[in-house]
Amino acid sequence: MTDDTPGTPDQDARPGHGHEAAPAARPARAFDRHMLESLVCPVTHGRLDYDAARQELVSRTVGLAFPIREGIPIMLVGEARQIKAD
Repeated sequence: MTDDTPGTPDQDARPGHGHEAAPAARPARAFDRHMLESLVCPVTHGRLDYDAARQELVSRTVGLAFPIREGIPIMLVGEARQIKAD
């Protein structure tokens, strides 16, 4: 008779039985600055400025900052952060 207690060495060694190591956290992807040349504000279709410190694309005309997550710009108005005009 085998020991079916969770955490036994036999169970841990078998694939697909829980106890797999969690995947390592992925480092944030770098934003391709060349992509900026082809992206425009979804509201005004105007220029966007890249804010590297905040990882955002900023449309100063409408006062919105679009986040960049894992190197991917999120160009949805509902995801944008409202900013104060300069």
